[in-house]
Amino acid sequence: MWGTCEESLGLAGMTLLVLWIFLPGFLVNTFAMMWGKWLPKTGYGPWPIDGGRNAWDGNRLFGDGKTWNGLIGGSLTSGLLMVLMASTVQEGQACGIFVDPLLDHDPSMSRGLWAMIVGTLLGFFSLLGDITGSFFKRRRGLKREGDISSKAPLLDTLPFAMMVFLLGWLLLPGIHGSSDLLAPIAVMLVATPVLHRSFNMLGYAIGWKDVPY
Repeated sequence: MWGTCEESLGLAGMTLLVLWIFLPGFLVNTFAMMWGKWLPKTGYGPWPIDGGRNAWDGNRLFGDGKTWNGLIGGSLTSGLLMVLMASTVQEGQACGIFVDPLLDHDPSMSRGLWAMIVGTLLGFFSLLGDITGSFFKRRRGLKREGDISSKAPLLDTLPFAMMVFLLGWLLLPGIHGSSDLLAPIAVMLVATPVLHRSFNMLGYAIGWKDVPY
């Protein structure tokens, strides 16, 4: 499917294409952080997913940084981002960096609804990966101190990226599950820690995060 496009874009261009397609899954951590930090200021939450419970080792299951308001709000915001993405590209655009992310959508379903579902699923699975990483951080004794989270570059990045691509591979065939995207996906996995740190540094610079990691 992507052979001709790959010839014109090269590996670097195809990697940017992959980032574009899966953007809701890569930005959802920022969305979740905003919901987790700002919603409680209105008097609602935060609601930690683990309910404050500890695991067998005496450490929290996930910690205060993983909340229901972040998980649900972040996932839905990723859905809205996919709706925006789908509305800004030409329907059916199959080549170039900014392709139509809904090339494989169910024609019996409205384009906007399918975009919302796809984006929400990408965000949700990404956050599940992030929560999994947090679980293993806690098992290693890496704790959250107030608003300051422990630094663990690989556990903070690879689980969510792997879950996003796994979702695309298993549940969203066609544009997301094409074997032609394996090489740029591999490049994205390697680059994810750098991208994640860059996004966090930006969030720190504009006051959205308490630490630049």
